[in-house]
Amino acid sequence: MFNRTTLVILCIALAGGVGLLAAQRVFVGAPVTAPSGLEVVQLYPQPRPIPGFALQQSDGTQLLPGELAGHWTLVFIGFTHCPDVCPMTLTHLAQAQRQWETLPEATRPRVLFVSVDPERDTPDRLGDYAHAFHRDTLAATADVPTLEAFARSLSMVFAKVPLEADAPDGAYTIDHSASLAVLDPQGRVAGVVSGSVLNAETPRPDAIAADLSRLTAETRP
Repeated sequence: MFNRTTLVILCIALAGGVGLLAAQRVFVGAPVTAPSGLEVVQLYPQPRPIPGFALQQSDGTQLLPGELAGHWTLVFIGFTHCPDVCPMTLTHLAQAQRQWETLPEATRPRVLFVSVDPERDTPDRLGDYAHAFHRDTLAATADVPTLEAFARSLSMVFAKVPLEADAPDGAYTIDHSASLAVLDPQGRVAGVVSGSVLNAETPRPDAIAADLSRLTAETRP
């Protein structure tokens, strides 16, 4: 049975999805589309800029919008205590990343894992967790208000949810979006990959790798 917090999350996610669809129809006049040749990446008709942000990377440096320039980037939000979706998604993304290793580093697609659990995920812990899946994964976090604004700019949501009464005092989990935001080399939100793509019974990391490789090749200077 859903608890009240989970119900609120579902309502927020539904409202966000309806709002995103409405915005696309008002401003660009068309729904999300996938151009011919792309298997799982759905590109928006018009990329949209991300408001300014500053996240704390696992190496202690700040991640600013300009740091993502020049690469196609997949952004996934989650947390290191996640029991299923996060490790499964990062495992499948690592399979795609291994297929990109032969691409030039200057334009190689990136994966950015953003922890929405700063209370437990210190930069060191976050870095160890993300790099256990693939050494090239970028890992960052921030304070909750910054994370909320960043997630909202990607049409994602998350919320802290207390565990059941028989759990230790203060124990909680995080409900969060499972989709991947696709950022273009200008650092704009250009599309999305449904969470079902990587968390289905038959995940498709090969399709992720092929789509991002194609996008990289088509936008190469």
